[in-house]
Amino acid sequence: MHNKTLTAAAVGLGLIALPALTGCGSGGTASSDSKTVTLVSHNSWAVSKNVLKDFEKRSGYRVRVLEDGDAGQAVNKAILTKDHPQGDVFFGVDNTLLSRALDNGLFQPYTAKGLDTVGAAYQLDKAEHRVTPVDYGDICVNYDKAYFSEHKLAPPRSFADLADPAYKNLLVTENAATSSPGLGLLLGSAASYGDKGWPEYWKKLKANGVKVVDGWEQAYSQEFSGSSGGRKAGGDRPLVVSYASSPPAEVIYAKKRPSTAPTGVVSGTCFRQTEFAGVLSNAGNPEGAKAFVDFLVSKEFQEDMPLNMYVYPVVGGAKVPAEFTAYGPAAEHPETMAPGKIAANRDQWVKTWTSLVLK
Repeated sequence: MHNKTLTAAAVGLGLIALPALTGCGSGGTASSDSKTVTLVSHNSWAVSKNVLKDFEKRSGYRVRVLEDGDAGQAVNKAILTKDHPQGDVFFGVDNTLLSRALDNGLFQPYTAKGLDTVGAAYQLDKAEHRVTPVDYGDICVNYDKAYFSEHKLAPPRSFADLADPAYKNLLVTENAATSSPGLGLLLGSAASYGDKGWPEYWKKLKANGVKVVDGWEQAYSQEFSGSSGGRKAGGDRPLVVSYASSPPAEVIYAKKRPSTAPTGVVSGTCFRQTEFAGVLSNAGNPEGAKAFVDFLVSKEFQEDMPLNMYVYPVVGGAKVPAEFTAYGPAAEHPETMAPGKIAANRDQWVKTWTSLVLK
């Protein structure tokens, strides 16, 4: 999701330079060594070193990580290279992009050990088990508490409020065609306003001065006035599309921990996002990939994950950090959408959104 810098620049697929492999071991290209398993992911992948070392020691595999941009970029690149994949296992495809990955045959079936501990609501490929749920979170508009206090303006509470003239020129969002948070806001608005109502809603947002940038890193860490990065960069937008878990991240990463989070969540704008992992078709080391997928749903990884990637565990009984409860609880009533409906409408909706908002 967003614990580290995301590089979601909108560049032509196939023209981007591949980032270096990182993680345990040396960099370079993905190895066909049977003792090396290569993970392909978006740039917000993270795990504690000791937890990863435990997996390597128990399994006998060395892990390499190829971070390949924002989620949409990483999925598209994986699809383009599926016949000769860059790695063995992919993490980070979410419910907004899942059908695209499955329809393109990106993954091979595998039923993970420990899948029975994963909540049934997150298992969106129950019939074939081509992907395994790993985490969930909520894409929501965040607001800068200081701005609204200083301007004696109540923060928005819903999608409808964002189009109110009181909030003109205050919101920055990510491009729905290049960024999963941006797509999440589009799908959330479609779930709220319906198939026919959401385009009119976005016309109102555009008229109300919504700013669109390529990806989360630019929106949150440069344009948003409430983030530590945005304050340093002179960001002047007090509303941003991010995650319900962003406020605790601001608290935890602050040089001097504040008593309250400097940012809040507009709970009426949340869309539930679930992330998955899967063994890549044509993987050079499918057995290593399967072992790694098992690791992702282990209790050790699930409890390590929240404070590394700022998402919630899908395994029942996995502990959630106190900071999440205090500063970033999951939305009680997030918007959701069936994967089949996303699959049937996503591409056309993105085209319509692009013509409405960017032209």
